[in-house]
Amino acid sequence: MRALVIDDSRAMRRIVGAALEGLGYETRQAGHGREALDVLQEGWTPDLCTIDWNMPVMDGLQFVSAVRANPAWRRLTLMMVTSESEQGQIVRALAAGAHEYVIKPFTADALRDKLALLGMLPEEAVL
Repeated sequence: MRALVIDDSRAMRRIVGAALEGLGYETRQAGHGREALDVLQEGWTPDLCTIDWNMPVMDGLQFVSAVRANPAWRRLTLMMVTSESEQGQIVRALAAGAHEYVIKPFTADALRDKLALLGMLPEEAVL
């Protein structure tokens, strides 16, 4: 399985990427939503996108909306991984088309549990 990790923090991209790779994902990274759209437009199609909310150029909510507006990408599983913890923000992200919401800081176990709920654990993932 493939995952696109979208976050403006290089350190956070490495943390999320390492957690996903530990579960068996092949990962790529993007520093903001526009860069992530470029990856998708190049033809690299992930099964999962993890998305930070607060990023320059194109934020996470704008990215979710752009993905959901494109029929070719509607099947992508989108998971917000962000420090935005207000109930209203969570509702907005889910209403825009995100499937799940993980609040930073998080543990690798919490991420794995959310992926399990979505049916997005690779077969080789250790539970």
